[in-house]
Amino acid sequence: MHPPLDRPHPDCQPEIDALRHCHATESKLKFWACNEIKSNLDECFKQEKKRMLQHLNANLEETKNIEQAQAALAFDRKETFQEFLAKDKEYQKDLECERLRQQQGGSWFSSFFS
Repeated sequence: MHPPLDRPHPDCQPEIDALRHCHATESKLKFWACNEIKSNLDECFKQEKKRMLQHLNANLEETKNIEQAQAALAFDRKETFQEFLAKDKEYQKDLECERLRQQQGGSWFSSFFS
């Protein structure tokens, strides 16, 4: 299944045109006729999605830091949530217990059945 072909896909337009042409010219009874073209289109869409995600996530860390600072101001706090968690003794204790459990090869799921 591929995304809608009506949306602009400038990088994949040759593959889209080839698939439309194949569907228009090949018999519907020969369902494997356009498989190679469809495979090329799927690969093109995969590369397009990868490029889009890289572009969207380029400044993710900076955006996250700005949002945390704004949230701290909104809640009249002087520290970010990560700084708050670093000082929270109960959270640190739970985190350490989970680390030990992971090192021993167990999980929370296996603890119920052992």
